[in-house]
Amino acid sequence: MRLVILGGGESGVGTAILGKKKGYDVFVSDFGQIKDNYKEVLAINHLEWEEGQHTEELVMNADVVMKSPGIPDKSPIVKKLKAKGIPVISEIEFTQQYTELVTIGITGSNGKTTTTLLTHHLLKQGGLNFGLAGNIGKSFAWQVSENKHEGYVLELSSFQLDGIIDYKPHIAVITNISPDHLDRYDYDYDLYVDAKFRITMNQTEDNYLVYDADDEKITEWLSKHSIKAKKIPFSLTKVLEEGSYIENNTIITNI
Repeated sequence: MRLVILGGGESGVGTAILGKKKGYDVFVSDFGQIKDNYKEVLAINHLEWEEGQHTEELVMNADVVMKSPGIPDKSPIVKKLKAKGIPVISEIEFTQQYTELVTIGITGSNGKTTTTLLTHHLLKQGGLNFGLAGNIGKSFAWQVSENKHEGYVLELSSFQLDGIIDYKPHIAVITNISPDHLDRYDYDYDLYVDAKFRITMNQTEDNYLVYDADDEKITEWLSKHSIKAKKIPFSLTKVLEEGSYIENNTIITNI
């Protein structure tokens, strides 16, 4: 199986390392310049790579392609790959098939980095050995290849969620949704909202979706779509029968 990776940054190099460990014929292609520290890692791991171009004869023979999140679907090489029927997925999607550990996936237009860092900190303080990955820290794929953790907290952008097929977090968190990155979504706000909610599309009744019940766009989407995960809302402005809210400067949680 040939794995081609578009983008030689943190996500791409991590996926290359994991891919090689899993027996793939790996090739990394970056249209820009690969940083020296990543070139060194690729060399140490005897991985083939190119920079400054996407050589079609080396890319279009892939069985699967991992696209780094910064590369838009409108990129000419991505369009050609999809037209040929070659799967183009994200690092998160590629990696999820090689770990059965719990993941907490956190997305949102604002606050997702802070929420991810705080969640990881609380788990660490509780004595749990969770990795910190996704859009922050060392790549998810790289950490799974090292197999040093008992679970992962992942910060997930809409770009990363666009490239998932089967990935499902045990706990999904949507902090809030407001217009952002609309150039990647044909300036259609609803497409961007749909991308955020991909975080819950594969969840089952055994999983959880934590969301901001004060966010009108989130509550509007949930009123129109059915999800399988158990919903855990939180609010700063209203009392909730189930979920978390503030009353008399005290956080109250009913689950």
